[in-house]
Amino acid sequence: MKKILILFGVLAFILASCGEKKKEEVKKVEEPAAKEAPKAEETTATDAKDDKVAMGEKLFTAKTCTACHAVDSKVIGPAVKDIAKIYAEKNGNIVKFLKGNADAIVDTDPTQVATMKANIDGILKDVTPEEMQAIAAYIRSTNK
Repeated sequence: MKKILILFGVLAFILASCGEKKKEEVKKVEEPAAKEAPKAEETTATDAKDDKVAMGEKLFTAKTCTACHAVDSKVIGPAVKDIAKIYAEKNGNIVKFLKGNADAIVDTDPTQVATMKANIDGILKDVTPEEMQAIAAYIRSTNK
């Protein structure tokens, strides 16, 4: 009976998180007018990293990860900052975990892990390697 209730809960959660489309907020930043257009070689590694983090944040929201994870507080799953902190402390690989190639190191409760794996498999199945790296970059960026 307990297994049936857990299975029902997991299925209900998956249906709720997949059926709900979140509005993406697009922030428009006005840049001061420049006298000359920046040259391609002036792009720094920091700019590329910031672009990857921004892409990861957008994907994190679009893929409904925010249904379970807030940046600063536990919702259903741990806070994004806590995830980033623990992965940094334990030298864990977020991408390997999201791909299903590493064990959970933040919340290791078997019931919670089963729910996470089911959600991750469904939500991230069509994510490219570049997008997966961007999501990981966003998560890591919250650990400051």
